[in-house]
This record gives sequence, structure tokens and C-alpha cells, in this order.
Amino acid sequence: MNVRRLIPTTAVAGAVVLGLTALSACSASDAADHKGGDKLNVVASFYPMQFLAEQIGKNHVSVSTLTKPGVEPHDLELSPREVGGLSDADYILYLKGLQPAVDDAIKLSGAENTVDAAKLTSLEDHGAEVGGEEHAHEHEGEEAGADPHIWLDPVKYAEVAKGVGKSLEKTDPDHAADYRKNTDALVTKLAALDTAYENGLKNTATKTFITTHSAFGYLAERYGLTQEGIAGIDPEAEPSPARISALHAIARKEKVTTVFFETLASDKTAKTVARDTGLKTDVLDPLEGITGKSEGDDYIGVMESNLAALQKALGAK
Repeated sequence: MNVRRLIPTTAVAGAVVLGLTALSACSASDAADHKGGDKLNVVASFYPMQFLAEQIGKNHVSVSTLTKPGVEPHDLELSPREVGGLSDADYILYLKGLQPAVDDAIKLSGAENTVDAAKLTSLEDHGAEVGGEEHAHEHEGEEAGADPHIWLDPVKYAEVAKGVGKSLEKTDPDHAADYRKNTDALVTKLAALDTAYENGLKNTATKTFITTHSAFGYLAERYGLTQEGIAGIDPEAEPSPARISALHAIARKEKVTTVFFETLASDKTAKTVARDTGLKTDVLDPLEGITGKSEGDDYIGVMESNLAALQKALGAK
């Protein structure tokens, strides 16, 4: 069952102690392998941060991610070695508030060079949407009302990319020129993605979509859409009759055709709502992680697939 769990601070503290002890027992050759070579040892908290580090760092970085393919990031449990290993990282890129276990581990590890992507752009409150209050409870580590899903807006993601690029320049000044070049190339790709979304969603039969995960607030705001989330409830749980009734009314009024579900959670809720409202189901990937099944899939590719799914569901002309 896909329950979004938070790791208690005391448990993380214990893991830090165990992890640091385990690391101190490593041989000198292990340490040399870990720190050896010219590459910057980068740790990313989850896929959107990993993608930025890889695209901007290229061959100057060695990137590892705390959230492995197929793991829902909110369900992340860190091993003692992973927690202790944070103190050995040259550079840590994370998004504070999305994964409380990561936030606690970073704080307790004493790692010096950490970059919080949330500080590289402005966060907004999307909690006023239908289902938003429940969704806010899903991310209990966040500041009240702050929506962390900034990477689903290509414009905001580009702002974060620029900040990451500048921080890598400061961390590794010998390769600053390459980081600038790689950042510019990524920002150009994100600008093209933004243009594709703007043009592709400009003329549609409806502007409203329903999704099991209220992750698309920034995307909806950017392109003039309305997100109707079915929760913050557990992905396996049945929506209330009142909520189904409300969604039925919204779907009828706004000519909604599709209920979207995500790749890393069950489609049970989406199918329930679709069955009771006479709608279809499809995937809208919040890109919080990757499945690891398709090697060719990356941020750009999945966002393009999301655009195609939205165009189909919204009746793009």
C-alpha cells in the first residue's frame, strides 16, 4: 500500500550516528575511491534535482540520488549509510519541505555545501483549490500553504537551473565556464518546452482537468488551466461520495473528459472517480520520480508526454 510516510527525527538522528560510525570503519581505499578523481561528488534528493545536477554538471560531476527509480519520494527511507554519507558529499541539491526525512538527515549530518532549490525561485500557495487543504497535509514538512512542485512549471524550473548553475560555479570554479554553458543550454531547452506548452494549450475545449495528485498548481497557473485535485488522501483510498458528487458537477459544467493518475501511485482512485462520473483515465506524471523502465525517458521527454496528454484531455484545437 502506497502510504506517504514521514521519518521521525529521532530515527534519523540514530541513523546518522550509525551511518557515521559505519563510514569511519571504511578502509582508506574506500575513502579514496569516494573522493578520488576530479569529479564533484553530488547528492540529489530526488529526480528533478538529479536531472538538474546531471544536465548542468555533465562530465564534471558524479551524481547519486537518495530516491531510487520506482520509489515514491514521500515514502523514502534512508539507510544509515546513506544518511552518514551525506557528510562526505561535495554538493547536496534538495528541495526543502518535500521530503522531511531528507531535510532532517541533511541538518543532522552537518553537511556544509547544501543548496535548497526552494530558495532559488518563489513558492506560492495553491492550497485554496478544491482538495488543496487535504493535499497540504500530505506534505507536513512544508511551510503552511507553500506548494513545492516548482519543477512542473518550466519557467520556474529554469530559474532553479540558473541558481544551481551559479552555485556549482562557486563550488567548482575551475569548471565555471562549462557550468555556465551547460546551464544556458538547459535553460534554452526549458524555454522551448514553455513555448510548446503555451502554444499547445492556448486553444482548448476546456481549461479544467482532474488529477489524483494536486501537484500541477504551478503548471495550471502558468498556462491558464484549472486543476481539480482529488486529495491529499491516500492513493489507495476511496474518495468520499460528496467529493465524487462535486467532481461530477465540475466535470459536467466544465466539459472535463479525463481523470489523471500518476505513475508511482495506484490508479484505483482515478478509476473510481472516472467510473462514477463517466470519464476516461490517463497518466499525468508529476515527475517526482522515474520508474526506471524506460531508459529514454527524462524530464523533457516526460513533460512532452504530459503536454500531449493534456492536449488530448482538454480538446486542444
